Amino acid sequence: MSSTVVGILGLITIVAIVVTLFQSRTQPAIAFIVWPAILGLVLVLFGRYGTISEGFDAMAAMIKSGFNSTAPTAALFVFSVLYFGIMTDAGMFDVIIGKLMKLVGDNVIGVCVMTAVIALIGHLDGGGASTFCIVVPAMLPVFKKMHMRKTTLLRIAVLAMGVLNLMPWAGPTMRAASVLGMEAGALWNTLLPIQIFGIILALAHAVLAGIQEKKRGAGLAGKLAREEGEVALEDGQQVAASDNDLARPKLFVFNIILTLAVIAMLIWDVFPSYVPFMLGVAIALFVNYGFTAKMHKKIINLHAGPALMMCSTLMGAAVLMGVLTSSMGADGKVISAKTLELAETDIPSVVRCLAGIVANILPKFLGQNLPLVIGILSVPLALAFDTDSYFYGMLPVMIAIGQAFGVEALPIAVAMVVCRNCATFISPMVPATLLGTGLADVDIKDHIKASFMYVWIFSILCMIFAVIVGILPL
Repeated sequence: MSSTVVGILGLITIVAIVVTLFQSRTQPAIAFIVWPAILGLVLVLFGRYGTISEGFDAMAAMIKSGFNSTAPTAALFVFSVLYFGIMTDAGMFDVIIGKLMKLVGDNVIGVCVMTAVIALIGHLDGGGASTFCIVVPAMLPVFKKMHMRKTTLLRIAVLAMGVLNLMPWAGPTMRAASVLGMEAGALWNTLLPIQIFGIILALAHAVLAGIQEKKRGAGLAGKLAREEGEVALEDGQQVAASDNDLARPKLFVFNIILTLAVIAMLIWDVFPSYVPFMLGVAIALFVNYGFTAKMHKKIINLHAGPALMMCSTLMGAAVLMGVLTSSMGADGKVISAKTLELAETDIPSVVRCLAGIVANILPKFLGQNLPLVIGILSVPLALAFDTDSYFYGMLPVMIAIGQAFGVEALPIAVAMVVCRNCATFISPMVPATLLGTGLADVDIKDHIKASFMYVWIFSILCMIFAVIVGILPL
């Protein structure tokens, strides 16, 4: 089976997943399992990995590698949901919401700008999962109280996070720098003017999002609040009445200190990201609810459903990542997507084959403007490529094509880094995206629908700015 056919089958699989999700045919976890499994079976039966027996062995190894890469995030999913659930039960967020509401009042635009600022600050460490864990639990209750859409919260956050993801210690910049063979700091110096423009643009988008929400009637005294608030208030009163025994107002200061400590450990980045939340859950349970197994079980059971749903989604994504992004060596061992070059005897992954197709179908007359072309295509491609495959698989191919037309490697890398970063956290191929949507209780399809065009326009504006200031050639 040729690499072209494999790439086409990979594209069909990705389209099938997106269509299935958008038509609400099943849950994301099931879509992430079924379609890649069908693709894997086709590849095995048509001898992509040798005999059928060898093919099934290869497929098992690839899926296992997918689980190895997503297991830490799955643990983060479970314990972050439990931790923030405990803090909600204990009433910590009720006090925070009250303070924030006094600060912004009925100012919907102020809430949106505050969300963007928190996302910008929270993403200074370059960690998408940790940023979602900071932004969403803090702002989601405010958005609900002011009857603002959760998809707007995510869109504001992901655009701000995409801009901050250009920092030299962030994954995409480091990956691109390694492909270019230069220091990440040197690449960041080139990207810095675009990043400053992007931060301004992210704040402007937050203002725009606030205006849109106001037009919908959002706010404490808006039309939407009057129409929907009565039902929400009744529901909230019922929940408050049933869970009042779980509130721990006297422990507010302790819970705030504990939460700040958990976040500090995340930023410190010495331990795996799930360890701070594991410790936080244990400490929070003992301090807030004593040494009682029955009470601890009750608290955990309250949040077991969301935690299981999020974890199952990531487990499904592990199958997707394993089948699509793993290459196979001649010795039968899985080759990571981080590997820049493959030997002639190695079998390239599905997404590497797809990258080759993208490279081949680009019209030759566009070769001189390759950075701009790949910049425009970066956001749609982000839905099909994980970060490693995009930068370690696609970028070297684009650089090689550019060399044939006399285009330098740096502008190509800049276009791919800047425009791809804007779309990082709407891609279902990025585990942190699934964490963000899970914490906000938003379907991945709704997140993509609400954000895709904004993200694409955002990336093109950043690219136009790069052309104006001379970073990208025209």
